[in-house]
Amino acid sequence: MNDFLEPGMIVRHPAAPDWGDGQVQSRIGNRITVNFTQAGKQVIDGTKVALELVALDKG
Repeated sequence: MNDFLEPGMIVRHPAAPDWGDGQVQSRIGNRITVNFTQAGKQVIDGTKVALELVALDKG
């Protein structure tokens, strides 16, 4: 479900929008470590949460 995620990608937690955007720090198996702007570093269980990729405007 989160197999496409790589370090450096910006994501959101769909059940915790107040955490803000987060940068993926690592993905080891189903454990995804994300540093969120409002919640700090969180370890997400990738089998239970589908993180949403944030599309960045490059223009």
